[in-house]
Amino acid sequence: MATLHVLSAGAAKALVTALAEPFRQASGHALQCQFGAVGAMRERLDAGDACDVIILSRAMIDALAQAGRVDPASVADLGRVHTGVAVLTGAPTPAVADEAGLRRALSGASAIYIPDPVRSTAGIHCMKVLAALGIADEVRARLKAYPNGATAMAEMARAADARAIGITQVTEIAYTPGVALVSPLPAAFELATVYSAAVIARSAERAAATALLQLLSGPSSQELRRAGGFEPA
Repeated sequence: MATLHVLSAGAAKALVTALAEPFRQASGHALQCQFGAVGAMRERLDAGDACDVIILSRAMIDALAQAGRVDPASVADLGRVHTGVAVLTGAPTPAVADEAGLRRALSGASAIYIPDPVRSTAGIHCMKVLAALGIADEVRARLKAYPNGATAMAEMARAADARAIGITQVTEIAYTPGVALVSPLPAAFELATVYSAAVIARSAERAAATALLQLLSGPSSQELRRAGGFEPA
């Protein structure tokens, strides 16, 4: 069976995984995927990892298109994803609708689970939020950073700490058993990231890669994207 190689932002992991088997049946191509922070996936591409389709933030995809590394005509938006606040399923829901509430919740948390604060979109933003709230130094020892949001949420669920809080993309919260979305970050700290997919210019599987992009971004997967936290771009 032919293989299609995918490098993907963690925010799209559940979507890609859910469509892998239908795509295999329709195309005869199995997906071999790597998921992680957008910066880490870009580094893998730069290092020469096998890749036919890449999914990153739209800004990063546009930069790759401008450099001729992806086919500009292939670029397809999957949708806009908010960064949100998570708690353990069944734990008390903190009031985080405004700046004061978010500050109280994070200051009182026993641990704060976040994705990579250097390479991931949500992790970088989280550090900016903590600085803007004036609590970065106060909570630094309680930060628990992982390579991507999905791993951070899985570890938070495994820890079973009812006083822990997570911050990552809502798509990674929605598909992780054991954690629940409280809400997106309040308006003053909102982050909505458009994720896009593109075919790598050097891909030898252009037809299959294009078919995968059509499946990921097209009407047949619209409800799946919506349910997972993607909004129209």
